[in-house]
Amino acid sequence: MSDTTFTPIASLVGGLLIGGATTLLVLASSRVAGVSGIAAGLASSSDRAWRGAFLLGLVIAPALLAATGLFTSTTWTIEPTTLVVGGLLVGVGTRLANGCTSGHGVSGLARLSPRSAVATATFMLLGIGTVTLLRHTGLAGGLGWAAQ
Repeated sequence: MSDTTFTPIASLVGGLLIGGATTLLVLASSRVAGVSGIAAGLASSSDRAWRGAFLLGLVIAPALLAATGLFTSTTWTIEPTTLVVGGLLVGVGTRLANGCTSGHGVSGLARLSPRSAVATATFMLLGIGTVTLLRHTGLAGGLGWAAQ
């Protein structure tokens, strides 16, 4: 089972950083910080520089925090097949919802978008339902999911 320690300060700082970065992106470029849209546009847009920098920052920031010792990590053991299937399902869901949790949940809700409110509520309810089902039926262990 994973560590579920309550971390209000780290959570607040993380939320402020996400909100600040989202606000900065909107103010600087009138762009919405939806990771799936940014990644999809990387291959087909002429504005690849900021998209690449944004995605690179998602990889570099945790690496820098890990190097400083400020980042705590959890080691997960997940079957590669489960990881690939999960990733594909996330991709399909992102396309069906016309955006991802960051686009709808952060940027869309901040703009008071009704469509984003419905999408975010759907993400949350299905996520809660899935975790509840997996934890109470023992399916998580059968799928090769275990936190160390």
